[in-house]
Amino acid sequence: MIPDPSTRRKANSAEHGFSMIEVLVTLLIISLALLGTAGLQAYSMRLNQGGQFRSLAVFLAADLAERMEANKAAATAGSYVVTATTGAAYLASASSASSACVTGACTASSLAVYDLSQWQSAVAATLPQSSWSVAMTQAASGTQTQSNYTITIGWVDRRSNTTNAAADANSAVGSNAAGTGEKFSYTASRTIFN
Repeated sequence: MIPDPSTRRKANSAEHGFSMIEVLVTLLIISLALLGTAGLQAYSMRLNQGGQFRSLAVFLAADLAERMEANKAAATAGSYVVTATTGAAYLASASSASSACVTGACTASSLAVYDLSQWQSAVAATLPQSSWSVAMTQAASGTQTQSNYTITIGWVDRRSNTTNAAADANSAVGSNAAGTGEKFSYTASRTIFN
């Protein structure tokens, strides 16, 4: 039997139209999937940066604690105490980091000034809208003096797509201009015996 050419034409024309719709729907689905993937990637990058700030705060607190441990004479004398300071205020007031102990020997109190200068510069440079304080309490423990230091480091981390965080005049730490910046802090303590 010979096929009818009119039926063959009808089947071919129907397939062409349907195939174009399939391509458009497929492109729409792929586009939505790619947009979703890009959004997840951006969110992941923000969380990764927040984790990096936390790691830096832990590292900086440990750095100062080790500096105090290495300079016990100045640490027990209270030379490492720092009142609440913000990164912006520190950078505005400090002309440059101390280099008093770089080229020659120095006293324990001069080394404490040098250590604090280096440490505060590092905190101000690495954490956004940083703030810090170092407090000390002393107690006698038998024949030794026990100095308990509390190191507190704070920073502001943005968690959503808004304008850049701006310093708040009423806060020692700072806040975000749109109210979406989160304030974080890390507190470490170290006991030094002399």
